[in-house]
Amino acid sequence: MADRLTINYEKKPCYDIVFASDFSGLLEELKDFNIEERKIAVIADSNTASLFGEEVRKILEGNCKKAILHSFPAGEEHKTLDTVKGIYKKLIEEKLDRKDLLIALGGGVVGDITGFTAATYLRGVDFIQIPTTLLSQCDSSIGGKTGVDFDGYKNMVGAFYMPKLVYMNIGTLKTLDGRQFYSGFAEVMKHGLIKDAMFYEWLLDNLYEIQDREPDVLEEMVMRSCTIKKLVVEKDPKELGDRALLNFGHTIGHAIEKYKNFEMLHGECVALGAVAAAFISWKHNWLSMEEYYEIRDMFVPFHLPITVDDIEPEEILALTKSDKKMTAGQIRFVLLKKVGKAVIDTTVSDEDILNAVREILFSDEDAKA
Repeated sequence: MADRLTINYEKKPCYDIVFASDFSGLLEELKDFNIEERKIAVIADSNTASLFGEEVRKILEGNCKKAILHSFPAGEEHKTLDTVKGIYKKLIEEKLDRKDLLIALGGGVVGDITGFTAATYLRGVDFIQIPTTLLSQCDSSIGGKTGVDFDGYKNMVGAFYMPKLVYMNIGTLKTLDGRQFYSGFAEVMKHGLIKDAMFYEWLLDNLYEIQDREPDVLEEMVMRSCTIKKLVVEKDPKELGDRALLNFGHTIGHAIEKYKNFEMLHGECVALGAVAAAFISWKHNWLSMEEYYEIRDMFVPFHLPITVDDIEPEEILALTKSDKKMTAGQIRFVLLKKVGKAVIDTTVSDEDILNAVREILFSDEDAKA
């Protein structure tokens, strides 16, 4: 039997996260949802559809009323209401009703879009997450956040809408190119930094096994990362308090992501934002200088950037002001008291942010190093 975690919502069991090495157990997990009476639409982007789309659809075919596969172009730039509109059109053409089921097959973009579609189509239909990237397995598929970007602003339109199941095939991680794999690792590192110093140390101790993508190590890494997120989202499902700690690295990270027109991957921008946040934590006298530099340098062996070129600090600051995490005109910035203990701080000044952005700005000295 596959390993699993149960996510609770309002102190009641809500859905399971199932950890598997392939798709062979998927049908058994779906039997609890009476799929023989339902049409199922598998939603994927063009990359995931070509890798796993037909495999998953064929597992469903003959075991449900009808199994369809709908794909849209891959990339953050397609995480828009126009893409959702295309999915609505397909669902209407295929006559899916409120008893039917959507499956999100792919990374964070696919999960967010499919979840938002499920939340809004016919005022809500059931959906299941099958995350296939490290980022989506360890972060975005858990907790019920769904949404799309609007005019380049991250996740400005969305809803909290819980999946019925999250099925994680750890084997899909073997198909990721190096850049995508390590982009997801930024979220894994974030979980250790904000909540679990022992997990952070475990990641560093297992550096080579993670780089080699050893299956047992990857499964333990994903499970431990999911457990941290589970504890946070169960305590604060609607992000009214502590769940905001999961935004460590995201305030400046999202600003860089938009400034770069999404040419950089999400995790790469989160890594830069994490370095900037650790720098501010040092300047607030919470981290020592040695702790700051250790955190910064630990992103390097996982092939994540710690500096970035061609950004304007003043423009990055302006973009942070349009972040949805603003409260009464003040940014709720996530900082580190120490490794494994994050706090929400509302005293971060414009000058603090500018200095942090200058710290990660690539310079001629970096090129000489």
